[in-house]
Amino acid sequence: MKRHRLIALALVAWLALGPALSAWAQSGGESIGGVLRNQDGRPVAGVTLSVKQHGATIASGTTGPDGSWQIPVPGPGLYAVTIDTSTLPKGVRLTDPSRKTLSDVTVQPGQSKIVLFPLGKSTSHRPSRISSLINLTIDGLKLGSVVALASVGLSLIFGVTGLVNFAHGELVTFGAVVAFFFSTSAAGPRWGLVVAALAAVIVGGLFGGGLELGLWRPLRRRRAGNVSLIVVAIGLSLLVRHLILLILKGAPRQYREFTIQHPWRLGGVSVLPKDAFIIVASLVVLVLVGVLLQRTRLGTAMRAVADDKDLAESSGIDVDRVILATWIGGAGLAALGGVFYGITQSIVWDMGFTLLLTMFAAVILGGLGSAYGAMAGGLVIGIASEVSTYWLPVEFKEVVSLTVLIVVLLFRPQGILGVRERLG
Repeated sequence: MKRHRLIALALVAWLALGPALSAWAQSGGESIGGVLRNQDGRPVAGVTLSVKQHGATIASGTTGPDGSWQIPVPGPGLYAVTIDTSTLPKGVRLTDPSRKTLSDVTVQPGQSKIVLFPLGKSTSHRPSRISSLINLTIDGLKLGSVVALASVGLSLIFGVTGLVNFAHGELVTFGAVVAFFFSTSAAGPRWGLVVAALAAVIVGGLFGGGLELGLWRPLRRRRAGNVSLIVVAIGLSLLVRHLILLILKGAPRQYREFTIQHPWRLGGVSVLPKDAFIIVASLVVLVLVGVLLQRTRLGTAMRAVADDKDLAESSGIDVDRVILATWIGGAGLAALGGVFYGITQSIVWDMGFTLLLTMFAAVILGGLGSAYGAMAGGLVIGIASEVSTYWLPVEFKEVVSLTVLIVVLLFRPQGILGVRERLG
């Protein structure tokens, strides 16, 4: 109970102070932008867009030859973005005319916010309720599979070492940035995204192993307490996140592949090919992780160390080696989750930190230290938060995630797949 209270207090403090520290570290540079492409994927140039705040137009801009546009804004806040449909080329129009103005566009400190205006043939057909719910469920499955993939490493590391790794979100961002370098950056080899993702998993795993050998293992040998380790993890999170900020210079990035795709449609249900790939690939990887934990000697050793470290060591298990393997595997999974998350969204310097609360919710919901619990928790959180947008505003997604977490814990305090602890 004492350990759980410490985790809860540290999580609340970090999530409360993290954004403030980030805002303090980087002031200014906020903007809203995007890329306009027609249904064939060709850029649309010469289109005027404007940004309003409190009903007054504060800035405007025009898309360039590549269809990109970016409008600086005076600072963090809530904005409305309007596209001037009269400036669209002949034969090009909004697929949804009602979305001419995007209100409630929230810009965070130091953020370059990306907004999209889908162009193509307009349609007055509205999907049925069942189709809408199925589409939202697919979106939730996509988000949940990414969260589950990233959360498994967080849960494994906690189960084997007892460390609450507040820098785990930066491992997610690190993987996305490495894949961007290998696949898209002019300074990189510009490999295909699949090869770049594999390279990001390897580099991310090596980065996690380096952290274990160079930081966490020496701290454990010096018998650093849980509070000290949490403070170090928070400091590491700040350091890595702002190093990535310097590299990306605050601007969001996108992979050159899979940016524009035509969805597969079946009746009123539609899914992008990249989303289907992410769901299938994530579930395959999660199944392989489950097989590794249940059917291999390494997986058996991991479960033994997580259950009782001293007993595992006395039975001949090399605990340090198991912990190193856990860090490599957990960081590699986080890197892969970052690549998938970057494909669905965009690569932003604090993308992992914004996903951290959802990952913690998935781990706690599934059961602390349980890899299978993290998988189940991630899928439940993802589906519940996305499907809820059918009835609630999008801004309530995180509220729904935490509500699901609270309700489940009220009836099952150890989580979905957690083991009930005996006290006293």
